[in-house]
Amino acid sequence: MTPLLGTGLTGLVASRFVELFKDDFDFTNLDLTTGIDITNQAAVNPAITQSSASVCVHSAAFTNVDAAFAQTGDKSGPCYQINVTGTQNIAAACAQAGKHLIHISTDFVFDGTKTEGLYTEADPPHPIEWYGLTKLWAEQEVEKSGASYTIARLTYPFRAYYPQRLDLVRSLIEKLTTNTLTTMFTDHILTPTFVDDIAKALKVMIDKKPKGIFHVVGSTPVSDYDLAVKVAQTFALDPSTVKRGSLTEFLKTTNRPYQKRLADSNAKLKTELGVSMRTLDEALLEMNRQLKTT
Repeated sequence: MTPLLGTGLTGLVASRFVELFKDDFDFTNLDLTTGIDITNQAAVNPAITQSSASVCVHSAAFTNVDAAFAQTGDKSGPCYQINVTGTQNIAAACAQAGKHLIHISTDFVFDGTKTEGLYTEADPPHPIEWYGLTKLWAEQEVEKSGASYTIARLTYPFRAYYPQRLDLVRSLIEKLTTNTLTTMFTDHILTPTFVDDIAKALKVMIDKKPKGIFHVVGSTPVSDYDLAVKVAQTFALDPSTVKRGSLTEFLKTTNRPYQKRLADSNAKLKTELGVSMRTLDEALLEMNRQLKTT
């Protein structure tokens, strides 16, 4: 099997990649679960430089956006330390060792004010909160490190199983089942992404090592409200319990900024790497099939 370095391989996205490609790769996970603190360069360097792997998939990140907002401006906090310092260490070690780095990023690098069309890789980043800012800084650390790199921007990943924490879709299923769903915004647009498709794209990136940024995102931008209705319909729940809400009104009650419209294009991924991402309907049906057959 081919050796492969990774960080955060027990996380929501990367753990599914490990499941699907366990027969293709001999994984080495660099994170706290295996005794490697990525914010400690002295620990990172030998782990990467001494590995026989030619690629490192850097998935580890601080992704709790609300908790990140509470740390705004604090470069000693875990959000900055993991996302920026950790990435700087990983990228520097990959550059030194001549390894290709696949860095996992996010569409939260955008401000969500684009009112027409889809966000592409050519759009200038403009983060509006701490999580997105640290992830943009992380991208910049990768770009200036001298390492061979691919940046894969993800958004709202979901999958059939991951007991450690709920993703957006499984959270909706739970709330619809327990009748605890609050109002869902009709004026907030996101691009949910099936993790199995992300895993497929990562495999191609490992094989081809393309340089640059790719949006590894789903094919259906959708409002929170419409997403909840689709989830209810797919999983035999009651769509009439989904109530309309307004992000515009909600923003009057909170200090945390929200990107109103994160509708993303995956056209470059398909054109340059030949990877097609499922529509939301297709992904939800496959998720439902997996839940029924496992």
